[in-house]
Amino acid sequence: MSFLQVNGLSARLRGAGVPLLRGVSLEVASGEVRGLVGESGAGKSMIGKAILGILPKAVEVTAGEILLDGMDLLVLPPRARRARIGATCALIPQDPLTALNPSRRIAPQIIDRLVDILGWDRGRALARAEELLGEVHIPDPVRVLRAYPHELSGGMRQRILIASAFAAEPKLIVADEPTTALDVTVQKQVLKLIAEMQARHGTALLFVTHDLGVVSKVCDRLSVLYAGLVVEDADVRSFFAAPRHAYSRALLAATPKHTDPAASLVPVPDAVIAAVQDEVAAVDRRARHG
Repeated sequence: MSFLQVNGLSARLRGAGVPLLRGVSLEVASGEVRGLVGESGAGKSMIGKAILGILPKAVEVTAGEILLDGMDLLVLPPRARRARIGATCALIPQDPLTALNPSRRIAPQIIDRLVDILGWDRGRALARAEELLGEVHIPDPVRVLRAYPHELSGGMRQRILIASAFAAEPKLIVADEPTTALDVTVQKQVLKLIAEMQARHGTALLFVTHDLGVVSKVCDRLSVLYAGLVVEDADVRSFFAAPRHAYSRALLAATPKHTDPAASLVPVPDAVIAAVQDEVAAVDRRARHG
């Protein structure tokens, strides 16, 4: 049974009624890595925020279910929902500099999670924080735990966020484009590290990215989104061998070829965009008359 099941999730902008998510359905089994891929604005991060209960106040969920281990988060009272998410889920955010509190040392930013969620005393939590920094290959963990975020490199800050996400042994982690703010060399190291940690802990992982190259390296399955609509759902091997949807094929063709850096970039054809926009419009018509 899948640990996470999202069934027919729809969301819109309050007041304006603008659809942002259109009947999204997906599953993530325990120990599986599911990619969410699409252009900027496709709704990838919105899905992750809906699962974690951190949607902006301007966005409201209008339909669907978000089941964590069979329990629908959307029917729980706010306090119970927060408790359920906090005990079972974690986030690896995009920007490690803004995600860490600049006025606090690193140690309490990891320790507090272990104390609050697992009920550990601070001494035990500190020892575990040192172990976690070792797991993410940070040298001299004791020194780093005493440091402030601005004293560390971007790659080291991201490693700390990865360690923090895995600290309380969550069953699901949402990784929201965790390499976006890093240079290419560090990106590769961080992706390898996330894969190592996920395999070691057996955690279900929802990996949000716009990079199909990343999907091919770290994901088992993927969902392709356009304007909040899932246009294709497939296992990674089948997708890269023969994507079914025209938009998916166009995205794959538009991916830069690292083996041929001189090759011209291929834009998504206007005809493909028009066709997928027609699909979106049809979904909206059915929703209005449904």
